Amino acid sequence: MSLERMIADKSPIAVSFEFSPPKTEEAEAALWGTVKRLEPLQPDFVSVTYGAGGSTRERTHATVKRIVEETSMKAAAHLTCVGHPREEIDQIVRNYWDAGIRHIVALRGDMPGMEGPYRAHPDGYASTPDLIAGIRKIAPFEISVSFYPERHPDSPSHGHDIELLKRKMDSGATRALGQFCFDNDATARFRDDAARAGITIPVVPGIMPTTNFRGVARMAAKTDSSIPDWLSRAYDGLDDDVESRRIISAAVLADQVQQLRVRGFDRFHFYTLNQANLSYAACRLLGLRPKDLA
Repeated sequence: MSLERMIADKSPIAVSFEFSPPKTEEAEAALWGTVKRLEPLQPDFVSVTYGAGGSTRERTHATVKRIVEETSMKAAAHLTCVGHPREEIDQIVRNYWDAGIRHIVALRGDMPGMEGPYRAHPDGYASTPDLIAGIRKIAPFEISVSFYPERHPDSPSHGHDIELLKRKMDSGATRALGQFCFDNDATARFRDDAARAGITIPVVPGIMPTTNFRGVARMAAKTDSSIPDWLSRAYDGLDDDVESRRIISAAVLADQVQQLRVRGFDRFHFYTLNQANLSYAACRLLGLRPKDLA
């Protein structure tokens, strides 16, 4: 599919955006500028992340609540089971429901400080499927979960990842959001293997801007996600050249959504990094138009 055909394509497309809770007043102003720019694209939902070990819990709750109260968008709150007893997690879930939040992104999570292997809290939920089942007992939330196209770093095999997603679905998950991945064939293989395993929920690619390439490379190293040699070469020597990195990132993002469309994907989850421009541009390439221009 050429870029021209992709833009002209009238088949339905669904997108969602991920934000991080701001740490400062300046960051909060920047985030709300991003929220307001992306809102006219009418995403399926937007999600707000939850720091390792629940380190951003209050900021996550405040950000999601404000999105629900001040925008037309449906908001999802990330929730992890690491580091908390079951009773505490259950109360967080009740608080979200009481605040009008109807969607949770349920995750296992990383240890505080992202140090050491995962250890379940002795009085907590042992795994993501257990967390999902616990949420379902409290209220009828929509529940999204994660998948890793190139294998979770703690997983023994690709097959284990497929089995785990099946358990998540059987526990009540309604959507799978992908860890960012630059190997589009790997994402398509995961989707196809999941379908063969009886997984019927949407498998949605995660799209990551690469403007801050060093930061993306660090995240990839922590999650065992591969960085293609061609992508590393594209950014080589550009540490101090922000404008060139922005241009390259836009080209990389446009190519990725185009390649994923060729492979049959019609839903995309954008990791915005609290910046709107690249995600907005990619959505326009996918044929989405702001509601005031429709």
